[in-house]
Amino acid sequence: MATIVGEAFLTASLKVLLQKIVSGEFADLFRSTKLDVPLLEKLNITLMSLQAVLNDAEEKQITNPAVKQWLDLLRDAVFEADNLLDEINTEALRCKVEAGYETQTATTKVLKKISSRFKMFNRKMNSKLQKLVDRLEHLRNQNLGLKGVSNSVWHRTLTSSVVGDESAIFGRDYDKKKLKEFLLSHDGSDGESKIGVISIVGMGGLGKTTLAKLLYNDREVKEKFEVRGWAHISKDFDVVTVTKTILESVTSKRNDTDALNILQVQLQQSLRSKKFLLLLDDIWYGKYVECWNNLIDIFSVGEMGSRIIITTRFESVAQPYDCWSLLSKYAFPTSNYQQRSNLKTIGREISKKCDGLPLAAIAIGGLLRTKLSQDYWNDVLKSSIWEFTNDEVQPSLLLSYRYLPAPLKGCFAYCSIFSKNSILEKKTVIQLWIAEGLVPQPQTEKSWEKVAEEYFDELVSRCLIRQRSINDLQVNFEMHDLVNDLAMTVSSPYCIRLDEQKPHERVRHLSYNIGEYDSYDKFDHLQGLKSLRTILPLPLHPRFSSYNYVSRKLVYELLPQMKQLHVLSLSNYHNITELPNSIGNLIYLRYLNVSHTSIERLPSETCKLYNLQTLLLSCCYSLTELPKDMGKLVNLRHLDIRGTRLNEIPVQVSKLENLQTLSDFVVSSEDVGLKIADIGKYSHLQGSLCISKLQNLTDPSHAFQTKLMMKKQIDELQLQWSYTTSSQLQSVVLEQLRPSTNLKNLTITGYGGNNFPSWLGGSLFGNMVCLKISHCDNCPRLPPLGQLGNLRKLFIVEMNSVKSIGIELYGSEWKEWKLTGGTSTEFPRLTRLSLRNCPKLKGNIPLGQLSNLKELRIERMKSVKTLGSEFYGSSDSPLFQPFLSLETLQFWGMQEWEEWKLIGGTSTEFPNLAHLSLYGCPKLKGNIPGNLPSLTFLSLSNCRKLKGMTSNNLPSLRELLLHECPLFMDSRHSDDHSKNIFTSPSSDVFNDFVIDLNYLRKITLKDIPSLTSFLIDSLPKTLQSLIIWNCEFGNIRYCNSMTSFTLCFLPFLQTLHIRRCKNLKSILIAEDTLQHNLLFLRTVEIRNCNELESVSLGGFPIPNLIHLFVSGCKNLSFLPEPTNTLGILQNVEIGDLPNLQYFAIDDLPVSLRELSVYRVGGILWNTTWERLTSLSVLHIKGDNLVKAMMKMEVPLLPTSLVSLTISNLKDIECLDVNWLQHLTSLQKLNISDSPKIKSFPEEGKLPSSLKVLRINKCPILWEGICTRTRGKEWHKISHIPFIFINNEIMT
Repeated sequence: MATIVGEAFLTASLKVLLQKIVSGEFADLFRSTKLDVPLLEKLNITLMSLQAVLNDAEEKQITNPAVKQWLDLLRDAVFEADNLLDEINTEALRCKVEAGYETQTATTKVLKKISSRFKMFNRKMNSKLQKLVDRLEHLRNQNLGLKGVSNSVWHRTLTSSVVGDESAIFGRDYDKKKLKEFLLSHDGSDGESKIGVISIVGMGGLGKTTLAKLLYNDREVKEKFEVRGWAHISKDFDVVTVTKTILESVTSKRNDTDALNILQVQLQQSLRSKKFLLLLDDIWYGKYVECWNNLIDIFSVGEMGSRIIITTRFESVAQPYDCWSLLSKYAFPTSNYQQRSNLKTIGREISKKCDGLPLAAIAIGGLLRTKLSQDYWNDVLKSSIWEFTNDEVQPSLLLSYRYLPAPLKGCFAYCSIFSKNSILEKKTVIQLWIAEGLVPQPQTEKSWEKVAEEYFDELVSRCLIRQRSINDLQVNFEMHDLVNDLAMTVSSPYCIRLDEQKPHERVRHLSYNIGEYDSYDKFDHLQGLKSLRTILPLPLHPRFSSYNYVSRKLVYELLPQMKQLHVLSLSNYHNITELPNSIGNLIYLRYLNVSHTSIERLPSETCKLYNLQTLLLSCCYSLTELPKDMGKLVNLRHLDIRGTRLNEIPVQVSKLENLQTLSDFVVSSEDVGLKIADIGKYSHLQGSLCISKLQNLTDPSHAFQTKLMMKKQIDELQLQWSYTTSSQLQSVVLEQLRPSTNLKNLTITGYGGNNFPSWLGGSLFGNMVCLKISHCDNCPRLPPLGQLGNLRKLFIVEMNSVKSIGIELYGSEWKEWKLTGGTSTEFPRLTRLSLRNCPKLKGNIPLGQLSNLKELRIERMKSVKTLGSEFYGSSDSPLFQPFLSLETLQFWGMQEWEEWKLIGGTSTEFPNLAHLSLYGCPKLKGNIPGNLPSLTFLSLSNCRKLKGMTSNNLPSLRELLLHECPLFMDSRHSDDHSKNIFTSPSSDVFNDFVIDLNYLRKITLKDIPSLTSFLIDSLPKTLQSLIIWNCEFGNIRYCNSMTSFTLCFLPFLQTLHIRRCKNLKSILIAEDTLQHNLLFLRTVEIRNCNELESVSLGGFPIPNLIHLFVSGCKNLSFLPEPTNTLGILQNVEIGDLPNLQYFAIDDLPVSLRELSVYRVGGILWNTTWERLTSLSVLHIKGDNLVKAMMKMEVPLLPTSLVSLTISNLKDIECLDVNWLQHLTSLQKLNISDSPKIKSFPEEGKLPSSLKVLRINKCPILWEGICTRTRGKEWHKISHIPFIFINNEIMT
């Protein structure tokens, strides 16, 4: 790696520098401020001459150390020049903005004011500039034999951003055919081995995984094997890791144990007597033989004909012709290479150098396509980079980078800041590139963002960035691991990931993985990094929201020192409530992201960030106002204020006419703030726009002045009224807010007009894919949406006046809904439909005719009493099939729905339905559809009058949920011939129902009045999860009371939850030694069963039990004994068990990681805690337990503890430190619900490792620390980075 210098940022910076110098605006600036213009021209000439030899230097550095050293010096000088010109430009910009704010003078007067302020500044700048020119001339004059190369202008190839089919494998047809034949071959033929093994061998990127994936997902292969598993094997694997990875893949369940024998038993059980296909991807050499010998006996339990596919990098498989097939496809995307015989010969020679690596062939093909020139192709063929040898970077990939245009090199290298497998969100990457100065500002009418987008698309077309997926119309991207390695190589040492590399003084761009608590010690190595330009916590867009916290010291002390910052993100830190005033000193900042924080206001100093281009404030729910001087941010292009509580937009925002993104506009209620008509000034707006509080708009002409029709780059628009004013006024306003026909997503909420505008639903809006109309109470009918031919999602919500949906929905062109071949010609692409809370709308809509509909949700439709033939639709065609594509069907809150008429006959109502949910349909009678061949999930909740269904036609059901839905009950009269009616179970109805569900994996029963007929032995043996909440076991009027519960009949059970079940007295896990096959049971949770007296293992171990929770069982006397036979038990909660006769810490297994104990009787504390070397989390409640522990000799608790929670101390006033101070790994201490505790141990007695202290509902202790200057307890804890009092952070 030492032979390669990361020159990417050098070429990009040099390009941008030269463009800046030659711009007329910069030259005018020099003249007006008395800076030395001839010196600037000299700098330009010097840089141009250095740029001419840069390409030659970049290649020669590989073999010539002197050139490498020269490039190092040149890079530092160019970076210094960039900083110097940025300093000059920023000072001039500051003077110009401030002068413009002080007086509205003419341009000449402003320039005079700038000149006067530069009198002292320009002397210093001229001196720096002279030294810089001397330094660069010295580098230019060194004789290193570098040749000048003309720099041709790059024009992006006008092609699609994604070339061809990336899954295609050229020249492998024979391999695919033979491998598939082997997989499907007859079992045991020709004396073959019981378990067949296929090896696909080759270097990284060869296409091994792609070939294996095609085989693995082949339809015939899927049908052949009962069990399939895919496992990617890490580089530093061992037998435990491999076994666990395979097991988790086969079972689709996370496994927390590291005990090899247990993992092997579980894997063996999963494969036993089954025909399986396992794909072990990317196995590395090392302990391979040892691992294979440990696994082969396990694999042998499978059925004859089982197969294992292995991909590995060891042993070259090079097929040059295959690479030529792939290379030519990408090099000649639109023309026939046969017509270019001169290039064909050279191309074949180049393909041989790809060493059979498809990824390299694709990348080189993408490179060659940019210039179909014989000389250019020969240059590539003869490049010395082919001789480069490195284990981490392929020469072919390095060569594809070498020939990138200068701007693309920097953009590509910058992507190394994202870790492997990261999602690259295109818009975010583009904003970062521009902020870092990697994209030259265009001199044409083309926008900066458009140029950057073309850069991004070019990297995609060259296969250096690849499309990852399309989810919900959102396209995501990523980098191949080998390409990411290349980016890290060429960006080194200036771009690092803090979690993987140690910072050093040359670092300019830095990212890190955000943590729950990021204390200052994570960042202390950043001290003194004065050249740092980027601080980026990742991920920028987390998939799940979480509370993260960062040290105030980082924000208030470290960041102000980093004067060169261009990009700063503090997003997703919950404790960021404000920014320091020193933020205004980061004058070079271009990108500031504080989204998903608790920030309440931005300091006025933010408006001194004159270079700022992107300001992200989304989901800052506490933010109520913006600084009034926002107009000073003259370079601002993107302002994202989604999810804030702003009441108005400052008037001065109207000056920001370069805005590309204005996510939200709030119409103010008074004559203050920005006017809606000002939106018309922003001619370049793009992306998403939400206009809210439209009820405050009193002049409809202002709506017309927004010129939304002209804003063709806005693809998502939300129009919101908060309450109804004049319906006539609102009708005119909405008519005037007509958007561009390029719009893709439209939401209208709270509209009070009587009719929808004429433009809504028109055929001109054929680009619309998603429409949501909600809370439009005065509209009696919907617009003609049937003319929206590309509409995929439609949401109709809270439409109180809509009574029916008739021909007006389809527009004046249609008089009736006609069918052709049994399918609808309206809404041809609609896949998702939601009808919610339209109380007057009846269920007479022929939704079954929507042939592409995949998801349908009907909610709170009070006028719907019957769903009959109209619901399914009809047709003269005998081939008509209703709901042909429907996969998800949900009914929710249908209070008046009484009847669901089934179509009967041989037709299947829902042939592809996989998910069916009915919630809150208390009047629904009869049956639900019974012939559902594809149904995997069935949920029935609060449907008390349903009769039931048969299981014969549910062959695919995996999960069943019944809640307040006694559909398996009969009504009977009492024995004394009275008129009293009792509900009781029909004869084994439930048992007969579930026993035939051979694929059922999960049953959830909640609030069922009687489970007497519930027999464990009738449940499917395939069951993995059983949840029973608030169900009464036994009804003595008609049958014997069921008081015990035995699990031995469920060999594959993994999870058991029982809560609030009356009459249940005992739970028996196993009864005899023949029932030792409960190998999969991992979680047992029993809560609030007051009659429960015992839980027993039957004297036999449950080897894989990980979680055991028992609480709120007043009569429970015994727990499973001894629990130390549960070899991998990791999480135990024992609480609210006043009659527990015995519980000893000695009985806990050494594998225990988390323990919670409270309100138990018969507990025996002892001094053997240190044996629990894995215990990291402990929660204890109650005075008795804590007092007992404080009386014990120390050390008591294991030093492995990371988190300790102490709560419900009613009498204790002070914690004895003797049993805490030895906890050298303790990071979190929580104290709660302790009203009398008043003090901490003396200063220095708490563990120094503490990072987090949480105190809740401790009023006396709160008084002692509530102020930092007066609280007598504060000094004892002030060293702890994160202190929370009553859930509010103090530090």
